[in-house]
Formats: sequence, C-alpha cells, structure tokens
Amino acid sequence: MTSSAASELDIPESLLDPWPRFSVIVPAFNEEAVLAGCLDALAAQTFVGPVEVIVVDNASTDGTAALAERCGARVVHEPRAGVCFARQRGLEAASGQIVVTTDADTTCPPGWLQEIDGQFRRRPDAVAVAGPCVYVDGLWWSKAWASLLFGLVAVLASLTGRVIYVTATNLAFYRRTFSGYDTRLTQGGDELDVLRRLRRTGAVVFARPNPTYTSARRLQRGLLYSVVVSLCFHYLLGYLVNRVARGPVVGSAPAFRASGPSVPPAEGVAPTVDDAVRLQVHG
Repeated sequence: MTSSAASELDIPESLLDPWPRFSVIVPAFNEEAVLAGCLDALAAQTFVGPVEVIVVDNASTDGTAALAERCGARVVHEPRAGVCFARQRGLEAASGQIVVTTDADTTCPPGWLQEIDGQFRRRPDAVAVAGPCVYVDGLWWSKAWASLLFGLVAVLASLTGRVIYVTATNLAFYRRTFSGYDTRLTQGGDELDVLRRLRRTGAVVFARPNPTYTSARRLQRGLLYSVVVSLCFHYLLGYLVNRVARGPVVGSAPAFRASGPSVPPAEGVAPTVDDAVRLQVHG
C-alpha cells in the first residue's frame, strides 16, 4: 500500500513498516519476583505499531526465563554475568529501528513508547531519547535524590543542549547509530559510556515528562552506603578505572533481589501474568 493510500484510509505510518519500530531490551538476572510488572506495563503500551520485547536471561537460576516466555516475551540467553554482556546480547537480537533499554524491576506508563516515538519524530537530528526514573518504594531521600538529579539534567539540557546523564531504565536510541556495548566495563558501562558515544553521533534529547518507575532496592542499605560505596566507588570510580584498564578491575556492586514484587504497576496498568500477554511483534 502506498503512503498516500494509507493516509486516505487513516492508517498510522507505524503500521506500514514490516520491521518493529521498537525493540525493548530487558536484562534479567534472577528477577522472577518482579519481572511480571515490567512485562505487563510493556504489554499495555498505547503505541500503535510493531514492538518486540526481548528479555535477556543473564545466567538466572530461578524461573526468570520461564516467566518471561509465559508472558509472551522473546527470551535470549547470555551466560556471561554482567549488565553490559546482557544488554549487548539483547542488542544483537534486536530487529527494531529503535532500541529501548529498561530494567526488570521497572515499570512504565502506558504512553511511554508513544512519547518516545513522538520525540524522535519531532527531532529528526536526535539519535537518542532519554528520560528520568522515579523511585517508587524507597525512603524520602531516594525520591528526593532522583528528583534533584534528573531536574539538574533537564535544566542543563535546556540551557546547553547537552545531556550529562542517562539512566538505562529509560533510554532509547537508533540501532544504526550505536556500535555496541563495551563488555569490558561493569557499572556505568551501560549509561555513562553509552551516552558518551551516542553524543558523538548526534543529538540526545531528554524528555523529563516521560518517566519510568523503578525499585529503590539498590538504595536499601542507606544514604551513606549508596553514595560512598555504590555511587562513588562501584559506579563512578569503577567506570573510570575499568575504562582506562580496558577490563573489569573494579567489580559491580552486590546485586539486590526482592522476595516479592517491589514495584507497583504504572498508572493504568493492571498486572495479569496469566493472561499470556503478547509482547512480541504486534500491531
């Protein structure tokens, strides 16, 4: 069907492309307790067009992979532990024009992908669209921390046109503009390093009104531990040292896993794991 004919019939342009518009990649290591909320939120997206959801089973020992398959996601396996290995495996499996990254303990509002799509269409020069995350189950300081951080990112982006930080829970980029994750890196490799290289290829847009909602479980050991150990040592120092050394000299912070669902569904989303939601290419 021609574009003019489709326009006359009021068929969305996103439905005409045989390839998925979005490939959403969700790395998961022993995330059986929280993954359903993430997948249900993705299944409830209002975006009209082909979308694929890829769950990367990163050497899980629980029922993560089985749950993802039961929910209808495409599951690929990455035996090498580490978030950069997992995201790279998902990237290799992706067939969408735009790769979207999020996390297993994260949910998104129904209009999340639609807003990302709109940002790309409004900014033809953009190679990536990022947004903030909101901690939904932490103490007051964790919510304040995220609000201040992403508020600063938004202000600087508005004033200078330069995005200084992105969260991997809410990042989208054109597949053709990104060569791949540096798997020699640990924490920071899927955010700081990705942002550094994306900025070389084009504009990165920060969409502050389009958040994701993520668990504050990584902050459960308190403010001091989170700032000194997690942020300064494992994240910032680890990224710099590992990048210079071209290998994982500083390891990742310990993984935190919940015993049950810790992230409530995004507004307007009711979790229904047993409904066998269709998360692969649809339209």
